[in-house]
Amino acid sequence: MSNREKLRSLLLNLDNRSYKAYKDIKGSYNFPDFTLIIDHVQGDPFAAPSKVRVKIPQAIAGFPEQLYNSLSREIGLRDYLIRQFDQMAREISGKRGTGKSGLIAITRYGQEILERTAAFVSKKEVEVRFVVGLPAQGRRILGRQAAAMLCEDIPEIVAAALLYDSLDKSAIQKQVETVEDADWLRQQLAENNLVAFVADGAILPRRSGVDDRPLQDEAIPFQSPESLRVEFACPNRGKITGMGIPAGINLIVGGGYHGKSTLLKAIEVGVYNHLPGDGREFVVTNPAAVKIRAEDGRSIAGVDISPFINQLPQGRSTTNFTTPNASGSTSQAANIIEALEAGAKLLLVDEDTAATNFMIRDRRMQQLISKDKEPITPFIDKIQQLYADYGVSTILVMGGSGDYFDVADTVIAMDNFQPHDVTAKAKAIAREYVTERSAEGGRKFGKITSRIPLPESIDPSRGRRAVKVKVRDVDEVAFGTEDIDLTAVEQIVDSGQLRAIAAAIVYAKQRYIDRQNDLPTILDLTIGDLENEGLDVITDYPQGDLAYFRRFELAAALNRLRTLAVK
Repeated sequence: MSNREKLRSLLLNLDNRSYKAYKDIKGSYNFPDFTLIIDHVQGDPFAAPSKVRVKIPQAIAGFPEQLYNSLSREIGLRDYLIRQFDQMAREISGKRGTGKSGLIAITRYGQEILERTAAFVSKKEVEVRFVVGLPAQGRRILGRQAAAMLCEDIPEIVAAALLYDSLDKSAIQKQVETVEDADWLRQQLAENNLVAFVADGAILPRRSGVDDRPLQDEAIPFQSPESLRVEFACPNRGKITGMGIPAGINLIVGGGYHGKSTLLKAIEVGVYNHLPGDGREFVVTNPAAVKIRAEDGRSIAGVDISPFINQLPQGRSTTNFTTPNASGSTSQAANIIEALEAGAKLLLVDEDTAATNFMIRDRRMQQLISKDKEPITPFIDKIQQLYADYGVSTILVMGGSGDYFDVADTVIAMDNFQPHDVTAKAKAIAREYVTERSAEGGRKFGKITSRIPLPESIDPSRGRRAVKVKVRDVDEVAFGTEDIDLTAVEQIVDSGQLRAIAAAIVYAKQRYIDRQNDLPTILDLTIGDLENEGLDVITDYPQGDLAYFRRFELAAALNRLRTLAVK
């Protein structure tokens, strides 16, 4: 262990030397209030920046234990510190030469409060992980500027962003209590026979398709219809009321631009916690909810889609369906079966992103095209069986087909972003205007078959590198020589989740994908390790840019690997 002055001297002595000489600074250094640890030094000014940590003894950081004495509170506090560090780093760090020189940055984040590896809090210490762009001119070290960054800027950021006495104590308290209350609400859903809860006063619309912050001036606060209103007493905020969406088949209907999809989107991301003031911080959803859509062109490996599709032309099997280029209907069928295989208990479907021929076959089409000529059993004929046979509920946005009134348990109409319980009216309409369509697909949903992934089909290597994975954006992972397209997996909300998912696939292959374990078992074992040991278990050395993900998104990424083969 060296001290601050030794690091400063070392950096000054490196001035004007070749950039690779920066490798000499790797190690730990004692500062007056914290320890600085340099884990990885970048190879040149244009490479990925260097990875750095600070560890502050709790005796100096000074955070009261009540702010992190539960996992919910701890994650809320960690998230608050990440955002404070980022704000201070943006103010202090600046351009200091070529490439990434002068950069001080922490992981990216959005409106969600996720468990991340960028910050940790315990009785012993506060640890924060970030990156720095070590300064250079061309490929020559700027030692004086590096000394200013590491020995002056970082201590200033630590003092302003990571010490309790420097921060807004009421804001911290509000954030940890908000997260704890949201987690508590989510736990109440199942015992109250609910699959989602939307609080009165919630602000659901967003500013734009690329700005996930709440709409401000024109937003209409959400108010539950009286017939669906439920009340809870949260641990911190006390009484809260809102709309409880019951287990079973739920339709969200209404005219265009009246808030149907906005409500579903809020429910979709209600599997995660949100910032105080986001507007959706008390919109909570069953944690086993999965958004389903059609996905033309995706690959499918050995999925039993026979509950929905049978008797394909040329005698192609649908009990072991494999294709590199799925249609809208086959992809949506596979997405449902894969979600069920992974343990989904709530399906979220928006007709705007669904395959029309998969969702409904009306009476007229049934008359024109007989069932023996139509391989698809539409979702309308399976949705009740799915709930009856497997306890899987559905929330479905539907604006174009009243046939679903026959199978719905609850119908919610959105009018100018306000919900109305129109179940009785929808049922009366269904009785008056009988569709006379014939139910298809038998009396049972069908079997959900678990598959066994073959390890040789999952290869993260590229060239001489045994593992080469890279996240390009929030939608795509380069995995070895393959690209995994996750554009249609809408519940991935953060690039840190993708990095963690890619690492988890490699981890699972090394330990659990063995030609014996089926996919649910692999998910159980992998997620179990993460819950017991943290996200660090899937990386070779501490990384600060990973974020919590669910088993469903891990399964989705594995299922979209085009080389995947199963037995």
